[in-house]
Amino acid sequence: MKNTIARLAGALLALTLTTGFAAAQSKVTIAIGGGSCLCYLPTVLAKQLGEYEKAGLNVELVDLKGGSDALKAVLGGSADVVSGYFDHCVNLAAKKQELQAFVVYDRYPGLVLVVAPSRTNDIKSVKDLAGKKVGVSAPGSSTDFFLKYMLKKNGIDPTSAAVIGVGLGATAVAAMEQGQIDAAVMLDPSVTVLQGNHKDLRILSDTRTQKDTLETFGGEYPGGALYSTAAWVSGHEKETQGLTNAILATLAWIHSHSPEEIMAKMPEETVGKNKDLYLAALKNTIPMYSETGKMDPKGADAVLAVFSVSSPEVANAKIDVSKTFTNKFVEQARKTTGNAK
Repeated sequence: MKNTIARLAGALLALTLTTGFAAAQSKVTIAIGGGSCLCYLPTVLAKQLGEYEKAGLNVELVDLKGGSDALKAVLGGSADVVSGYFDHCVNLAAKKQELQAFVVYDRYPGLVLVVAPSRTNDIKSVKDLAGKKVGVSAPGSSTDFFLKYMLKKNGIDPTSAAVIGVGLGATAVAAMEQGQIDAAVMLDPSVTVLQGNHKDLRILSDTRTQKDTLETFGGEYPGGALYSTAAWVSGHEKETQGLTNAILATLAWIHSHSPEEIMAKMPEETVGKNKDLYLAALKNTIPMYSETGKMDPKGADAVLAVFSVSSPEVANAKIDVSKTFTNKFVEQARKTTGNAK
């Protein structure tokens, strides 16, 4: 009898603990604008390291073709948070939709405008892209915004190139190598993969380093961030803080481990078959990852300035860019976890 009671008590205790643990875990769905892209690595790595769970969150990552698709998922209610480029927050502000970034993991955008290998001899500058087919991750994504900005900056009508969605991973590389497009805006590891296969690959613009970013935009330009609607952020402060803590812990882990150790933690399907090229791309990308998670207000201003050049709607909207981001959760993490500098 005593053994039966003991077993029942043990089962009840286990059920209580399990139920309590489940109750403590808040479910959050994050839509990623292309999970294979190294620009989004911190979001994926945080799950691999168990940082979301440590922060009391049950996070589901949904991998989509591009940033615009991830944004649609959040606006449509099928996801809670976007892991994508901050510039969407500025662009949507012109349409009176309030989005707010709360932790930044990319100091630079990492966008690269590349000429298809078969077109190296006849496309030598951005101006030569007029009338050409140019690949982007998805129409309306940050890759598309960047293309239009570069065309406008070089005196070309932003609508003069035919924009074609090719994704960010193997599909983009295949489209370039098979001559389906004349050029593309790409990100690593795809750029490094192409460079490995084509030594004379022509790059028209590169924002993978601070130097190149400053030359392109005239200032630092934040890339990937976690963001959601301002209403979701204000209504889910516990979850927002947990996500911030998880990303900051992951950024600290990245900057205290070798590229080889980072690669070993990533899903095999993300790394792909050519580990050497992935590793080379990762080494190129690590300086791009933020060490603080904070949004530099000057960087946010730079995003607004870029969009004002290429979009009359943004230029005329009188956007208060300070409302498109908050550093509150990063500052709170600094006080409680010590992960932010």
